Amino acid sequence: MIIAIDGTTASGKGTIAKRLAAKYGLPHMDTGCLYRATAVAAIRQGVALDDAEGLQRIAATLDPAAFSDAELRTGEAGKAASQVAVVPEVRRALFDLQRSFATQPGGALLDGRDIGTVIAPDADVKLWVDANVEQRGYRRWREYLGYGQIISLEEVIRQMRIRDERDQSRKDAPATIATDAILIDTTDLTIDAAVEKAIAAVEAVLARGKTV
Repeated sequence: MIIAIDGTTASGKGTIAKRLAAKYGLPHMDTGCLYRATAVAAIRQGVALDDAEGLQRIAATLDPAAFSDAELRTGEAGKAASQVAVVPEVRRALFDLQRSFATQPGGALLDGRDIGTVIAPDADVKLWVDANVEQRGYRRWREYLGYGQIISLEEVIRQMRIRDERDQSRKDAPATIATDAILIDTTDLTIDAAVEKAIAAVEAVLARGKTV
């Protein structure tokens, strides 16, 4: 079984993905970390975030394990990842890695922004997780505070609006909901309630005879 979970920043898709992967025993890939790692590596090496050739080189030889979670979860990393993600050469360099993970024997679960539309359009379950930008901004702001980053809530929401626009308007693999995806709006949901909705979607597919 392939499960594709897409959605906006800080919508809860990552947490839902981890819970579902654990429940169904599926390997999980957070594809956003690939773009964050590419961006952080570029910053480390002094490669401009619009240098397609340099970014492609980094993405093609990327080792995500070389980066700590704290490095990848900073505001700077998120902003840079959004810039890197619009570069077609980067997306092409990372496509095979993601596709191979998705199609491994036994199935897999991936979360990102274009899993159900580009990476695994043949996924058995497709979810789109979203929430209003104010709620998402608040969640991300609290996360930043937990990492010791000082930033205003207003600035986080402003940056999130910019990122949403960039993700949705890029020419190569824009962040869009697949026509056959199930929408889960987490604006007013607890994470447990959101996970239950996601589980219900998977169980509906299993009930039709698909096996994990």
